[in-house]
Amino acid sequence: MKSEPDAYSIDDLKRDGQIRWSGVRNYEARNIMRDKMNIGDRAFFYHSNVKPPVIAGEMEVCTEPYPDPLQFDPDSKYFDPKSSESDPRWQLIDVKFIQKFEKPVTRDELKEHEDLLEMQLFKRNRLSITEVTEEQYKKVLKLADE
Repeated sequence: MKSEPDAYSIDDLKRDGQIRWSGVRNYEARNIMRDKMNIGDRAFFYHSNVKPPVIAGEMEVCTEPYPDPLQFDPDSKYFDPKSSESDPRWQLIDVKFIQKFEKPVTRDELKEHEDLLEMQLFKRNRLSITEVTEEQYKKVLKLADE
């Protein structure tokens, strides 16, 4: 799950403990969050739009999906006039902090491992949420010395 660290970072999540992962406005990313993520699932916190981009830590899904309230707020940049409370387009989940990696894993480091080149991150780079297989997840934890 990607976030630009100047907007919201792993340190912010560590401070806050738990947050709504709001503002997802891509249908494919929404569908992953809505249909494939379950309470207790772990996710990587990926810092994008920095040099170098890194997997900075780990968080856990702690709620079922529910409507993102920002879609109904006309003052929000995430407002969607085509969405309604009776038929919301956008969902979110809450995530809680698990750990910040002492050794973040860079995007370039991921590319050095042939078995990680198939990560959705490299195929659908513009998505804010991408799937990771269990094997890929374990390999990234190993690279982070976790």
